[in-house]
Amino acid sequence: MKNNDILRKIRYAFDFGDDNMIKLFKLGGLEVNRADVSDFLKKEEDEHHKPLNDRLFAHFLNGLIIHFRGTKGDEMPLAEKSLNNNIIFRKLKIALTLNDENILEIFDLASFNVSKHELSAIFRNPSQPQYRECKDQFLRKFLDGLAIKYRE
Repeated sequence: MKNNDILRKIRYAFDFGDDNMIKLFKLGGLEVNRADVSDFLKKEEDEHHKPLNDRLFAHFLNGLIIHFRGTKGDEMPLAEKSLNNNIIFRKLKIALTLNDENILEIFDLASFNVSKHELSAIFRNPSQPQYRECKDQFLRKFLDGLAIKYRE
């Protein structure tokens, strides 16, 4: 999934307005304006669409964590230079303080069956043999479940 698509789904799930989005980027250590946010949220076909690179998106996700959980001492989390679906999923899990049971319930809301073993493989260290890459469909269904849980 593209970062812009994930950003749109998160915005929808939590019904964040532009001001909230700007605040989340700022909490993550990045100043953006309303035009930037608007361009990040536009579809690719739009001439004003602005791709959201991994570093920028990491700032947003860190801001989301701070928004829901608060800061951890005085230190600001560093924004990763590159992200993958596993890292994005982990950051969402941290931000929302979700345990495995909560995540499985969210997948159930999206009518997507996932076992506890599959889920734990997603959150393992990539160097472990049981590690599993988080595919786009997996993350998409999780985001769909979040929208059902938090919008309805």
